[in-house]
Amino acid sequence: MASRAQQIVDVAKNNVPEGTYAVGAGLMIAGVTAYGFQLLANHRLSSIHYSALNSLWAVVFVITPGLFQPLEQEVARAVAHRRARGIGGGPLVKRAALLGAVLTVVSVVLALAFEAPIVHTLFHGQALLLLGLVFAIVCYFAAFIVRGTLSGNGRFGAYGLMHGSEGTVRIIACIVLFASGSHSTGLYGLALALPPAVAVLVSLRGQRNLLVPGPTAPYSELSSALGLLLVASVFAQALSYASFLAATVLAHSHAQKDALAGFISAIFISRIPILLFQAVQAALLPNLAALAGAGKHDEFRSGLRRLLVIVGGVGILGVLASATIGPTVGRKLFDNWTLSGFDLGLLAAGSGAFILALTLNQGLIALKGYTRAAIAWGVGIVGFVLTVALGNELFRRCELAYLIGSLSAAAMMAVFLFGRMMGGATGDLGTLVGLIEHEQLEL
Repeated sequence: MASRAQQIVDVAKNNVPEGTYAVGAGLMIAGVTAYGFQLLANHRLSSIHYSALNSLWAVVFVITPGLFQPLEQEVARAVAHRRARGIGGGPLVKRAALLGAVLTVVSVVLALAFEAPIVHTLFHGQALLLLGLVFAIVCYFAAFIVRGTLSGNGRFGAYGLMHGSEGTVRIIACIVLFASGSHSTGLYGLALALPPAVAVLVSLRGQRNLLVPGPTAPYSELSSALGLLLVASVFAQALSYASFLAATVLAHSHAQKDALAGFISAIFISRIPILLFQAVQAALLPNLAALAGAGKHDEFRSGLRRLLVIVGGVGILGVLASATIGPTVGRKLFDNWTLSGFDLGLLAAGSGAFILALTLNQGLIALKGYTRAAIAWGVGIVGFVLTVALGNELFRRCELAYLIGSLSAAAMMAVFLFGRMMGGATGDLGTLVGLIEHEQLEL
């Protein structure tokens, strides 16, 4: 039995794509440390200040992945394509970095230009959080470009190390602040914003020949649809955090603002299914990768459908767990817990629907349906806005809007994706595997 077990392990190792374990470990460390950061900050900061810190969290993880993750993905794809042909990818990375620098400058200028409403409405008067926002935009610009360069060069160990070290540095900084008794929201904001810069330095240590000289790279080599990818990415990120952002903007009374802390804690509890999905990815992707590489498109489509069934199962499990034991867990972990099991179940259902929409989106991009992906995310945003506008109770309408918006996006994605698949479109099916394998689904 021991010999047979070892044979099974060896076969599994041989069929797992390069870098899966390193990247998966890095993503899991990043996810777990994010929850640790939230728990410590929740117990140290007042409700208002905890809400302000998470406004920074939400804005950072809407803006930075929305703007820079498409660049990372395109750099990884284009550099890998050049490397396969024996062509240096240095000029292409520099071209992408220049475009990312322009986006960074524009974002920073806009943040500073709208300082007053951002600090007053989102950050509850905590002006130092605006500095955290600026630092985060700059740091994540560098991080996403480096991630794309590492991935395109096949340096998946360094790629995973980057995710893991970012989370580790962040939680260490938070522990230091917590142990010292600091109640400074601004310092916690800097602990959120600066770790990506440290992670860049850690991941690049010992790396050589990442920017190999080669022919000049036109912007079209990154992608002829980069603009559409950026629009779709920003819409997706906005929908991911829309429930919290809407509740923050719509909370007017002091009591509502004080209750935001409990709503934020519930959002993080409801997103645990996303971590569960990441944990099962490594078991699903090797088979999909083999089918895509062999050109077995019918089998690949069947595999994608099975993947969607797994996504649905994880989502249902998350809803049931959230509605039953979620409030008990929340009250033990977080201060100022206020939401019921029904509210938490709605948030978990929204998270499950969002995972479904994101998975379908990746399939649509693999089939080069860039415009359709952007339209589908736009439909989700419209669904969210309309639901919020028609509701009355602050948190309940945000919960329903997140669910309806995510379901609307997922439904539109499904119509577009399976329409293209039934029509015989194949596209670069291998791209789907790379997108799911090396990208964090919780953005």
